[in-house]
Amino acid sequence: MIYSDRTQAGQELAEALGDYAGRGDVRLLALPRGGVPVAAQIASALRLPLDILLVRKLGIPGQEEYAMGAIASGGSVYLDQQLIAGLGISAGQVEAVLEREQAELQRRSQVYRGNRAEPDLQGCSVILVDDGLATGATMRAAIEAVRVRGAQAVVVAVPVGAAETCRQLEAMVDRLVCPHQLEFLRGVGLWYADFRQVSDAEVIELLQRHRQEQS
Repeated sequence: MIYSDRTQAGQELAEALGDYAGRGDVRLLALPRGGVPVAAQIASALRLPLDILLVRKLGIPGQEEYAMGAIASGGSVYLDQQLIAGLGISAGQVEAVLEREQAELQRRSQVYRGNRAEPDLQGCSVILVDDGLATGATMRAAIEAVRVRGAQAVVVAVPVGAAETCRQLEAMVDRLVCPHQLEFLRGVGLWYADFRQVSDAEVIELLQRHRQEQS
């Protein structure tokens, strides 16, 4: 199965999440940037407000596409200590990456959210949406972030993911929805015909559109 784009992927996820439609105790949070167009389809289909949870991958120095951890808004940090030790990455190198990504997290918060408050998650069921799961580092940070903010139940919803990562995350959450769990993922983008990078402008436009729909 190869998705045509993130829109189609979101439509498939919406069908799998139909039991959350219109529920006032549900919060739908997308992981920018790629998770936003996926979650936008779920929000429209299930009549749920769309919001975001800011998360940044912590890339291995010199190999930034590979994650050694992740951070999320609210201060949650996930570090793969076994990987860091195995690669001999120093504490100073980790701290430098953390500082850089925290600055980018703050920049995106201002761009995407402005002065709007973050959603109240206390006692809610939170659906976390991304366009795929590879190592799962960013999603681990996201799960921790919403737990700290009082989420009663956590649901992870992604169109495609590495099977081992899905098994690991399933043990951490109340429900995991991933229609296509692959033993040999190789890369999330390989499972989309169109996997172009999502821009800040697209994220802002989708969030504004769904706020208007909900008003």
